[in-house]
Amino acid sequence: MINSIYTAEHYKWGTDCDGWHLLQSPGLSLIQELMPPDTGEVLHYHEKAEQVFYILDGVATFKLGEKIWTMIKGDSIHVLPEVKHQITNRSSLPLSFLVISAPKAHGDRVVVEE
Repeated sequence: MINSIYTAEHYKWGTDCDGWHLLQSPGLSLIQELMPPDTGEVLHYHEKAEQVFYILDGVATFKLGEKIWTMIKGDSIHVLPEVKHQITNRSSLPLSFLVISAPKAHGDRVVVEE
């Protein structure tokens, strides 16, 4: 089945961020997300899901454990279960990326109080 941001289920999250479910199955999910400038996700982890974030366009600031990474188009980062992480867009341009989760991360997120 062919899917795109034009045909996939859309949702809003955070402060005016967008997401599109390109694949939703219990064992695997693929989401394309778009973050406007100066937006970010809360620090969190997943108990079961491991994830890969792949940057399509823009510059991401990614916190993984205690380290901070700057990621650009073509970069990816692998997040294991129970590892605290957070993606933010501190730039003046939109940030577009893919999130691949196995199994699906929906319902598996634990927010970390900072």
